[in-house]
Amino acid sequence: MPRGRYVNHKGRNRHFTNPEELEEQRRQEEERKQWRKSKGEEDSSDEDEEVTKGAKGDKASKHDDSDSDSDSDSDSDSESETEGKAKGVENLIEVENPNRVQKKVKKLSQLNASVEKVSKPELSRREKEQLDKQRAHVNYMKLHAAGKTDEARADLARLAIIKQHREEAAKQREDAKKQRELAHQKKTELTNKALGKRT
Repeated sequence: MPRGRYVNHKGRNRHFTNPEELEEQRRQEEERKQWRKSKGEEDSSDEDEEVTKGAKGDKASKHDDSDSDSDSDSDSDSESETEGKAKGVENLIEVENPNRVQKKVKKLSQLNASVEKVSKPELSRREKEQLDKQRAHVNYMKLHAAGKTDEARADLARLAIIKQHREEAAKQREDAKKQRELAHQKKTELTNKALGKRT
């Protein structure tokens, strides 16, 4: 025994099948096929083959010995026919290999449509969200400039109030300036009277 943990089982008891056994199995299988063809049955399912192996194998050897010469010509004809026929449920279920590439003829209009589809790259979720944000912002700015948003209305109201305050302040300054001018004028008149100057 090896001292290590792992044991290599290669090269130990190898069992080879006898060539005589292989030949016997092949011969029995051919007999079963011939018997099935002579009976006109096409059983491809595993269950039927397993059930019929024991019973039909014995009958097939007895039956085929007597009719082997007469069926040799008909066997070659029936083999070509049965290769085209589907066995079992193959004709009911269509199985397609997804890895198999089939060449399909496409019309020019279909090719143009496929090229147009390919020319527009699909955007990721983030890119779509970013574009939507930009569009929404542009739309909002248009509405804001037109004064249709709540914020724009509030801004316009605030501006109107500020304009009103500025106008009032301008009027007050103008009035104060006029009063100062009048007061200055009266003062100069009084000083001129006091000095006795005539204007």
